[in-house]
Amino acid sequence: PPPGVRRAEGKMAAPVSEVSPVLEPGAAPYGNFPNYSRFHPPEGRVSLLPGGLLRSLFPAAARPLLGLDVGCNSGELSVALYRHLLGLQESEGSLDQPAAGKDLNLLCCDIDPVLIERAQQCSPFPASISFANLDIMDSSAREPFLSSYLGRFGRSTFDIGFCMSVTMWIHLNHGDNGLMEFLSFLSSLCKYLLIEPQPWKCYRAAARRLRKLGRNDFDHFRSLAINGDMAERITQILTKDCAMELVCCFGSTSWDRSLLLFKSNGSNYEGRESSEQEQ
Repeated sequence: PPPGVRRAEGKMAAPVSEVSPVLEPGAAPYGNFPNYSRFHPPEGRVSLLPGGLLRSLFPAAARPLLGLDVGCNSGELSVALYRHLLGLQESEGSLDQPAAGKDLNLLCCDIDPVLIERAQQCSPFPASISFANLDIMDSSAREPFLSSYLGRFGRSTFDIGFCMSVTMWIHLNHGDNGLMEFLSFLSSLCKYLLIEPQPWKCYRAAARRLRKLGRNDFDHFRSLAINGDMAERITQILTKDCAMELVCCFGSTSWDRSLLLFKSNGSNYEGRESSEQEQ
């Protein structure tokens, strides 16, 4: 592994900013809620995605496909997505499906080391789903780490990225510029991108929770110029500034969040892809 990145017992870890593992209820400034899947179950998202999605998006692509899940929390949604995309039953793990990793390898990262440790301990697909403690906004950590992972497959890009209810936390903690940089980075790294943006009412609720606990407000909340209809604003950023096109909206979850699928159509991603093929 590159300097500063450690790997132990087959598990991946990367440098990350200090995140307190002890959180009062509701106080999760990075969205790192310890029981997130209990109040937003994975089935609410995966049921919106059509069966055979990977076959339709990548009919002739070499396998394994590579996926990146940013902000994976403790991994329940990552595993549910993996099962759904490969058509595996709820009861099936890597012992039942040893060939699963030949179709799709998934790298899942989160800023919270405690959540990542739980994900590693509970994963039914340890050979093909990797969980990593990584601050995706720390370019000095993410660049060598992601390059190292992709290099194991002779690749420089991911086939598909997942960003499920993460954009608000990037936005609140890093401001308008941080959100735009995050989306630009993902669009350059992934051929397809599935995003579930939080609506603006969630921003207000997150800020209200912090204030109720007597904590300081998010640094950027009151100065965000990118606001309002966040699904529309994020679509505008990706299509106008990041050379992506909106392929499909798979509908909305019961908690009013849209699932949006984008495809790269620009030089940034294709430049990385073509240089990779020339090597």
